[in-house]
Amino acid sequence: MQDNMQEQDMQTERLYQLFEQHPIVTTDTRDCPPGSIFFALKGETFDGNKFAKAALEKGCSYAVVDEAEYADSDDPRIILVGDCLTALQLLARHHRRTIGTRIIGVTGTNGKTTTKELIATVLGEKYNVLYTQGNFNNHIGVPKTLLRLTREHDIAVVEMGANHPGEIKTLTSIAEPDCGIITNVGKAHLEGFGNFEGVIRTKGELYDFLRTRNDSLAFVDGGNEHLLNIAKGLELVKYGIGDGDDLLVSGEVVACDPFLRLRWRHEKGEWHEVSTHLIGSYNIYNMLAAACIGMHFGVSQQEIDHALSNYVPSNNRSQLTETEHNHLVVDTYNANPTSMDAALRNFRDMQVSPKMAILGDMRELGDSSLEEHRRVVDFLKSSGFDNVWLVGDQFGQADTSFRHFKDVEEVKLAIADQKPEGYYILIKGSNSLKLFELPPLL
Repeated sequence: MQDNMQEQDMQTERLYQLFEQHPIVTTDTRDCPPGSIFFALKGETFDGNKFAKAALEKGCSYAVVDEAEYADSDDPRIILVGDCLTALQLLARHHRRTIGTRIIGVTGTNGKTTTKELIATVLGEKYNVLYTQGNFNNHIGVPKTLLRLTREHDIAVVEMGANHPGEIKTLTSIAEPDCGIITNVGKAHLEGFGNFEGVIRTKGELYDFLRTRNDSLAFVDGGNEHLLNIAKGLELVKYGIGDGDDLLVSGEVVACDPFLRLRWRHEKGEWHEVSTHLIGSYNIYNMLAAACIGMHFGVSQQEIDHALSNYVPSNNRSQLTETEHNHLVVDTYNANPTSMDAALRNFRDMQVSPKMAILGDMRELGDSSLEEHRRVVDFLKSSGFDNVWLVGDQFGQADTSFRHFKDVEEVKLAIADQKPEGYYILIKGSNSLKLFELPPLL
């Protein structure tokens, strides 16, 4: 065991010497910048080792492989390691330690990507910030994010996602965050976690790591008992709704018509009212989290106001799109019972009409799936929406009088035939249903 660790350390040091000369990493032969290093990762349907020489031909300076048959002893540009993914992860951790940039880890069931972007936007008012791009928040994305760090970066905001126990533990061991935030815990990926308690334990792995660090702290919603319970023993910096004496930042919703307007304040100071570009009153927690972290790191209140008011969402998250025929509330990146409930309640409370909902199945819910879809249907029956379309097998099994479609292709045909016009339309479902293809047709 000790010999294996020593061998990995030597291997990492050798790779890092190359990385310092060629500080761009790629895992895709469709993206081979000149001078980059290609890591031949494996997936269920591909083996990157087979493309190592192609990567070199396309401009990579080195290719890292883990199968001897693809290592050419006559070509020093091909480097053989025990496991390419492990090598990539250890290289990223080594680089993170060498650079020494302060890292904020972000995870949670819902809102982690929006919160990550808001934090980066707020901190960007004062600092040079590196942050996770898109959804590069897994065992491959996190190392690739860390390897983008340079000495010019003051702070990094690293998003960490998980759908099975132990994944956050793995990601924290790579990124080694100095502080962190769990946005919330809810019902998602129950097929992988087993139950809600499994979700809480897995997200809590971020706090578990922080407990092993000196001078680490956690940013916590002071009104979330689940998070407060699993954060025991840590230094806490709290934010939330209400007037708690221990809140660094507090706030409340002013309006949501349809964009969120909120007011926030530092401790018991003056209120700051902010108009945002986000749809959904639930986004106030993401806003307050970013304001809290900004205050902790010395961003001025005026700079925080500027950042929050100018942030524009992307990636089909909490977006309002106005087309020639309709107003679309687009939230098609992902869906689980917690986020679906929040989106539907917010849509119900919006003072607009007429309203139409196009909802897709919530995936990876395991044995709870049918029950959770029936719960959504029950809510819809009492919501008073003018029109409801449901998409996917799980909604098809739920007892409903609403119109049902097998897949997004059937929805497209219905749109072409009926051409809904004049509606405010909520579009939400798991990404795999591809409801993101609908907005251009509406």
